[in-house]
Amino acid sequence: MSADTVTLVEVVPRDGLQNEATLFSTEDKVAIIEGAFAGGLRRIEVCSFVNPKRVPQMADAEAVLAKLSNKVFDEAIGLVLNERGLDRALKTPLQEINYVVVVTETFSQKNQGVSVSENLLTAKKVVERASNADLRVSITLSAAFGCPFEGEVAVSRLVEIAREVGSYMPFEIALADTIGAATPADVQRRIEAVREVLDPTIQLRCHFHNTRNTGIANAWAAIESGVTQLDASLGGVGGCPFAPNATGNIPTEDLLYMVERSGFSTGVDMRALFPLIELLQSRLGKVVPGLLSRAGVFPRADG
Repeated sequence: MSADTVTLVEVVPRDGLQNEATLFSTEDKVAIIEGAFAGGLRRIEVCSFVNPKRVPQMADAEAVLAKLSNKVFDEAIGLVLNERGLDRALKTPLQEINYVVVVTETFSQKNQGVSVSENLLTAKKVVERASNADLRVSITLSAAFGCPFEGEVAVSRLVEIAREVGSYMPFEIALADTIGAATPADVQRRIEAVREVLDPTIQLRCHFHNTRNTGIANAWAAIESGVTQLDASLGGVGGCPFAPNATGNIPTEDLLYMVERSGFSTGVDMRALFPLIELLQSRLGKVVPGLLSRAGVFPRADG
């Protein structure tokens, strides 16, 4: 990948929809995923293999995958939270999975029902099993900046978990600001600290929420720190159902506008995403937080 390229990882089909009371049909999810792909988004988090009783919005994971075109699976991502989820993922055409390790004890129990130490053991098994099945594995470090139950997360704690997870050698580690607590200075400091303990071949990704209106600024700070893989959600839809008030992924279209106007290439047609945002608003019955679809793309002057 060129140094002047930024890749947006589209998370609306999973992280976006999981926090909404509205249950989207399988057909709508497929339309959103295929539309995002047609618009140039390639890394798309298409589903999660979780307990449907806890997250009913994701109950149709296999049905969604069965209806997707083959080309989507080259870089499509499925979320797993335990080995049962991995067992399900291994029966699908997915070539990449993402596993979540929560940095703090209380949130780990709330999110996955296990301690951090127990989850790390499972993460290691998941990486080994998935790698043996020729799947790419990324690991997200959730609550990497702040915890809804324990407050500020010490940099030393994040580094400790990152070092352990890095020893499993996933191809990528994502730092997630699950409750939107970070500022640009936090982002730069933590990226630098985590890099120091990781094998240089492990790619870094960042996942920001706009809960406190710092998400886009944090994304820019990550880019300035050399991170070129950024999560975002069409319309800014989403959040975490197990983190109180953790609303607001950063909007894909707004992030695209900033990145491309700043001279980076994304390979995405921003205008092609607007009908998908209209679909989201129609199904949700509300205006989504993203602004670009309302303001429009500001044209560049010739030359």
